[in-house]
Amino acid sequence: MTQCLWPQSSPLMQTYHDEEWCRPSYDDRYIFEMLTLEGAQAGLSWNIVLAKREAYQAAFNNFDIEYCAGLSDEDLEAIKENYTVIKHLSKLQSVRTNAQAVLKIQKEFSSFSDFLWRFVEFEPIINNWENDTQIPAQSLLSVQISKDLKKRGFKFVGPVITYSFLQAIGMVDDHIRSCKFHTLNR
Repeated sequence: MTQCLWPQSSPLMQTYHDEEWCRPSYDDRYIFEMLTLEGAQAGLSWNIVLAKREAYQAAFNNFDIEYCAGLSDEDLEAIKENYTVIKHLSKLQSVRTNAQAVLKIQKEFSSFSDFLWRFVEFEPIINNWENDTQIPAQSLLSVQISKDLKKRGFKFVGPVITYSFLQAIGMVDDHIRSCKFHTLNR
């Protein structure tokens, strides 16, 4: 079987592809982690973000949503200075902003997961691409969710970032059809 080509650049990428990418998750903490990491990736490679993932987990208390929502400006500045995270202050501030928005969504929808998964009627979209070049950078769904998230105050959630996020949490399966990790091959 031919696998997706994109993760073959590093063992870290390959492990992420094999164990996490496009696998449905309904866990708010994990979903928030992926939202944060995808936002951190803006303008950078996913490999850079994955290499810093452990530092992000340490800096943000394993992406505890309430903890992140309560971070002060001083806390964020300390994270910027003391952890090997991406040093872009607006991206770091978005962790707090987005955590606060997630808490509001949890009150309204009972979970961040329920809020997101309702866009696909709680069933992942399973694509059947023949090769990596067919995978889009965004979709009508990512545009729709991006608009909704922005309206609710989220930052770093443009349609392209949102599409990658949907892949990360398994709402979209974009493994190429011949990849052994495609939903229909597992």
